[in-house]
Amino acid sequence: MAKEQIQVLNALDVAKTQLYHFTAIVIAGMGFFTDAYDLFCISLVTKLLGRIYYHVDGAPKPGSLPPNVAAAVNGVAFIGTLSGQLFFGWLGDKMGRKKVYGMTLMLMVVCSIASGLSFGRDAKTVMGTLCFFRFWLGFGIGGDYPLSATIMSEYSNKKTRGAFIAAVFAMQGFGILAGGIFAIIISSAFKARFDAPPYEVDALGSTVPQADYVWRIILMVGALPAAMTYYSRTKMPETARYTALVAKNMEQANADMSKVMQVEIQAEPRMEEQAQNGQSYGLFSKKFLSRHGLHLLGTTSTWFLLDIAFYSQNLFQKDIFSAIGWIPHAQTMNALEEVYFIARAQTLIAICSTVPGYWFTVAFIDRMGRFTIQLMGFFFMTVFMFALAIPYEHWTLRENRIGFVVLYSLTFFFANFGPNATTFVVPAEIFPARFRSTCHGISSACGKLGAMVGAFGFLYLAQNKDKSKADAGYPAGIGVRNSLLVLGVVNILGFLFTFLVPEAKGKSLEEMSGENEEEAEA
Repeated sequence: MAKEQIQVLNALDVAKTQLYHFTAIVIAGMGFFTDAYDLFCISLVTKLLGRIYYHVDGAPKPGSLPPNVAAAVNGVAFIGTLSGQLFFGWLGDKMGRKKVYGMTLMLMVVCSIASGLSFGRDAKTVMGTLCFFRFWLGFGIGGDYPLSATIMSEYSNKKTRGAFIAAVFAMQGFGILAGGIFAIIISSAFKARFDAPPYEVDALGSTVPQADYVWRIILMVGALPAAMTYYSRTKMPETARYTALVAKNMEQANADMSKVMQVEIQAEPRMEEQAQNGQSYGLFSKKFLSRHGLHLLGTTSTWFLLDIAFYSQNLFQKDIFSAIGWIPHAQTMNALEEVYFIARAQTLIAICSTVPGYWFTVAFIDRMGRFTIQLMGFFFMTVFMFALAIPYEHWTLRENRIGFVVLYSLTFFFANFGPNATTFVVPAEIFPARFRSTCHGISSACGKLGAMVGAFGFLYLAQNKDKSKADAGYPAGIGVRNSLLVLGVVNILGFLFTFLVPEAKGKSLEEMSGENEEEAEA
C-alpha cells in the first residue's frame, strides 16, 4: 500500500533535471532576491536618514539616528520577518504551499512602495511611517523563507535537491549586490546633478534637499522584482508531496506532476483513510519530540547562532569600514558621497565574498553534504573572527586595512559557503510533509531572533570603551575587538550544535522524515 501511495513521489525523486526545476528556482529565487534587497538596503541609507532628519546646528559631525530610532529602523523588519516566518510557516502546512505563496509576494510589493512614502515631514512621522511599513514588509519576507524552501525541496529530485534549494537561497547574494549597485548609481546621479560641499565646509548645505528622494527611491525599487514574479507564482501547481501526503488527493498529485514533468504517471485512487495511524501525532506531541525533537533543536540553535554572527557583521559593516578608514570620515563628505562610499563597500564585499560563497555551496552541497559544509563554515568563521580580533590594533593601522578587509571577506565567504546556506536547506528536508513548512518557519524564526541579538546587541556592544569616543547617544561598549571575540565564541557553539543535525544528502524526503516508516505502521 505504501509503495502505491508514493509512486508519484518516487517519480519526483528519480526525475532528471528538467526545465521545471529551473523555473521553480527562478520563481522562488526572485522572492529571495527581493528579500535580501529589502532587508539590507536599509543599512545603505541609515546614515543619510540621520543627516536629513537629525541635523544639529553647530555639531562637529553630521546628524545621526538616535540609538532607539536606529534600533527601530534596522530591527523592525526583523521582528516582522520573525512573525511572518512563524505565521506563514504554519499556514503553509494548513492551507497548502501554493495558496499562501502569492500573499507573501503581494505584501512585499505593497510595503516596499509604502516604505518610501511618509505621512508628514517631521522626523518622528517619517520614521514612524518607515518602521510601520518595514514591519509588514518583513512579515511578507518572513513567509517567503519556509514557503520557498519547502516548495523547492518538494519539487526537487534526490540527487540535486540540496543544490536547488541552495540556489534559491543564493539569490540573496544577488539581492545584496543589486542593492549596493543601485545605491551607487542613484547617489552618483544625484551627486552629479545636485553637488554639495563637505559637511566640514558647509554643515547645512552638505545635505541637499533632493537627498530626501534618494533613500525613498532605493527602498521603493525593491517592489519591482517581487511584482515581476507574482503572476508566475500564482500559476505554479501545488507540490505533489503536499497534495498526496497532507491533502491525501492522489489523483490531483498525479495530474499536477504529469503536467509539470511532462510524463504519464499512473492514476491512483484517493487514500484519505491511509496512514491515520502514522499521522495521529501532532507537532507538540511526545512522538514528535522523540522522532524529531533533537533535529528541531539542531536546526533552530545553529540558525540562531549563525545569524548572531552574520547579521552583526552585515548590518554594521559600514561602521567597521569607517573604523579602518575604508570609508572616509563623515564630516569630510556630503550626504550623497556618504551613501556612495557605504554602497561601494557593501558591493565590494558582495562581489568578493558573499556571492561566491553562496554559489560554492550550490556547487558542492550534493557532493560534500550539508553536515560537512556547515561544520567547515563554522570552523573557518571562528578562525577568521579570532584572526581579526586578537591582533585588532594591528588591523586598525591604515597600511594594514587591505589585510583586514581580506580576512573580513573570508568570514563572509565561509558563512555563505557554510551555515548561512545549509541552515536554510536542512529544515526543508528532514521533517514530515505535514510539519515541514511549520518547522522551517520555527527554525528560520530562531535565526531572525539571532539576527536581532546580532543587530541590536552589537550596535551597543561594539561601541568604543571610552564613552566620549562612542557614537552620539550611545553608552560605552566593549569595543570592536571584544565584540569580534564574542562572535568567535558564538561560532564555536554553532559548530558543536551542528552535530544534532542529520545528513540528508542523496536521501528522499520521506526517508529523512520517517514518513515511509509511518506508512508502514499504518
